[in-house]
Amino acid sequence: MRIGRLAERTGVSRRLLRYYEEQGLITSSRALNGYREYKESHVDVVLQIKGLLDAGLPTRIIQQLLPCLDKPQTIYVPNVTPEMIVTLQHEQARLSERIESLTRNRDAIADYLDTVLSVKSANTERRATS
Repeated sequence: MRIGRLAERTGVSRRLLRYYEEQGLITSSRALNGYREYKESHVDVVLQIKGLLDAGLPTRIIQQLLPCLDKPQTIYVPNVTPEMIVTLQHEQARLSERIESLTRNRDAIADYLDTVLSVKSANTERRATS
């Protein structure tokens, strides 16, 4: 399939797909006209890359991790090196810190919003009874 079709099927822009290729995350073959050609299996790989990026992993770690992944959520343990385990543990800790920070921010916004809405509601009730 050509790059436009892969972009359509994965929700990843053509530009980003070319970037994935530059980073060594995916490889394409070339048609006689020079167009990139991708296999059906690239759909799953691109979706994995997208998910890992969304989780906050940098491309350098994704590049190390991809050979260990066959399809979504299947990991071949013999391919995981001790260095990769340390790197992933570090990334897991970093993500946990981000999640805790985001949770605190979300809770603070919820508290503020509850206060604003209750004050607004009280003001509306006062005006209605006046």
